[in-house]
Amino acid sequence: QVQLVESGGGLVQAGGSLSLSCAASGRTFSLLAMGWFRQAPGKEREFVAAVSRSDGMTYYADSVKGRFTISRDNAKNTVYLQMNSLKPEDTAVYYCAARYGSSYYYSEYEYRHWGQGTQVTVSS
Repeated sequence: QVQLVESGGGLVQAGGSLSLSCAASGRTFSLLAMGWFRQAPGKEREFVAAVSRSDGMTYYADSVKGRFTISRDNAKNTVYLQMNSLKPEDTAVYYCAARYGSSYYYSEYEYRHWGQGTQVTVSS
């Protein structure tokens, strides 16, 4: 129904920056709340950031607040995650996700559609 494709991952030194993009198919992007999650090897998937569909409110995990910025461009059906001051502990596969609804943005179980993930590796 909704196809999500992440891009922009790669290898970066600690303190550096990366910008991730997630392109969504279809014409329903503006009706979806969008989120970013990440999963490191051996760990559960965790919430990173989200942006609402209606008022553009943003939400961040404490671990990334002040360093990461989520934004969306509805004209391009794309959500972004700008990551600055990267740390080795940010290393993970980053997933884009989409959902309807307007609560519990931090819960992966609220998201219906998922991208394939993009690897982010931060070296020290």
